Amino acid sequence: MLLLVSVQFSGRRSAAQVDEPHIRVVVNMVQLNVAVTDKNGHYITSLHPQDFVVAEDGISEKIATFAEGDEPARSLLEIQQPGPVNPPVSPENSQSAERSAVPAALPPNGPATLASEVNGAKVFVLFDTSNYMYRGFVFAQDAISDFVRSLDSADQIAFYSYSRDLSRAAVLTPDREKLLRAVRSTVVGDDAALYNALLLTLKDAAHYTGRRVVVVFSNGPDNSSVVPPEDVAELAQSAGISVYMISTHQAKLEPVSTAVFERMTAATGGKAYFAKTWRDEKLAFESIRDDLAHLYSLSYYPQPNPNRGWRAITVRVAGESLKHYQVRTRNGYRPEPTRFAETRPEALNRPPN
Repeated sequence: MLLLVSVQFSGRRSAAQVDEPHIRVVVNMVQLNVAVTDKNGHYITSLHPQDFVVAEDGISEKIATFAEGDEPARSLLEIQQPGPVNPPVSPENSQSAERSAVPAALPPNGPATLASEVNGAKVFVLFDTSNYMYRGFVFAQDAISDFVRSLDSADQIAFYSYSRDLSRAAVLTPDREKLLRAVRSTVVGDDAALYNALLLTLKDAAHYTGRRVVVVFSNGPDNSSVVPPEDVAELAQSAGISVYMISTHQAKLEPVSTAVFERMTAATGGKAYFAKTWRDEKLAFESIRDDLAHLYSLSYYPQPNPNRGWRAITVRVAGESLKHYQVRTRNGYRPEPTRFAETRPEALNRPPN
């Protein structure tokens, strides 16, 4: 998520200052979807912001917004959290932070705007309509339709399909009837280009703020993509988009597809499912819906950090009685380079072309 912070100076300006540019700095806000379960896989509910410890490259981070399940996110920027929410920063990290020239920043319109920006879920469903999906095609449509109906009414959904090319059958919308018509209109197509289609879907999802997930229904094999799955996974991680994959038993028979699906979903905080029957497909969608309903949504503005490459994210549950819980979220991201856009005053009054 990118926010623009405008740096301007008031007061009397000299003639030399008239030509000085306005500088806008792009600041990253990191959004996390976090699942917490016990050793038996049961979801842990009713946790509070002070129960979570978040660190980036070992640097303690302060949670900016917090939500559980489908509830609206609330800002914590002006709320005094009780107790030691985050562990102390190590001397090495403290020195690194002091060397960085880019401070953490607040949203330009304040905490209320920040909370609204991370409110709600955007769910992108990507359906494999290649010739690999010929068998059981109608059952797959049924499972997707039931999934669309089951999602919370506040959630927005997009439905895409792919074979060799991507079809944006229904862009992000709350209109369930439109989505169901799009699902039913799909037909079996050509060869499969899963990673091409997933990359384009992630790029679409990255334009939105808030909780974003991509749910892929695929038979597994990919024989037409030109992008490697590693690049797709890194984009999902860096954009903070959780990827869930449901595949048939055909993908399970291919070790490469199985390994890629499991690595990609685990790295983004999602899950991979391999369904043997159409009933298993419906159960997989139900599991994803259950997961979305129990996710905690956390966000933070990174503390000063000189690392412009891959940053590792760790989230754990604090407290002796909670330490045995399992936490699932994305494991890191690569921040976009800080960009400086120069706009000279005379350009602000220039008429558009």
